[in-house]
Amino acid sequence: MKILVPVKRVIDYNVKPRIKSDGSGVDLANVKMSMNPFDEIAVEEAIRLKEAGTAEEIVAVSIGPAKAQETLRTALAMGADRAILIESDEDVEPLAVAKLLKAVVEEEGPGLVILGKQAIDDDSNQTGQMLAALLGWGQGTFANTVKLEGDSVEVKREIDGGLQTVKLGLPAIVTTDLRLNEPRYASLPNIMKAKSKPLDTKSPGDYGVDIASRLTTTNVAEPPKREAGEIVPDVDTLVAKLKDMGVA
Repeated sequence: MKILVPVKRVIDYNVKPRIKSDGSGVDLANVKMSMNPFDEIAVEEAIRLKEAGTAEEIVAVSIGPAKAQETLRTALAMGADRAILIESDEDVEPLAVAKLLKAVVEEEGPGLVILGKQAIDDDSNQTGQMLAALLGWGQGTFANTVKLEGDSVEVKREIDGGLQTVKLGLPAIVTTDLRLNEPRYASLPNIMKAKSKPLDTKSPGDYGVDIASRLTTTNVAEPPKREAGEIVPDVDTLVAKLKDMGVA
């Protein structure tokens, strides 16, 4: 079975984002970029399934600028077999991403698509669900555990009330949550090997997908600073203050 793993290039999670002076967006100049953490988990899960003998090939795919090749090389160094970059210097919205991934799925024919539940730059949490809808496949979102069983996959999902287990017929879509696994570090030998693994570059036009933005960002601003707290002597005072604030 072939597994497709979409990955995204985002600001490194250790970096504090800076807002552009004109409020038009996030400043990416001279900022460290890396693979989206949820996508790292997706790559790791695909590798574990391959190591368990339930998958034969892992294909990583990314949609973004030429520099996204670095993100794909990281996936290859972790253990993916080959990669596809759909090159675009424009910001691609979740629906357009899902349409591009649908085209890749139709071309590659994977039995399973594993991707992060969301990207830490826009937090949209939409691509996996949209892709499942476009393909008409079953979906197991927010995966805590993934177990392949013949022609089906059992996914334990993290939900508000605890955990929910669903069983999906293959092919299917799985989106990963934080507690699914701990991604491995790529070893130096594997980093060197990744340089010779196949990486194809394509464009959105190759798949006939319109990536024109449907949304316009009017302003980006930092959240207001949290006000200092206040210690009150008793419950009655606390209730009175809450009433004054319109909370109680």
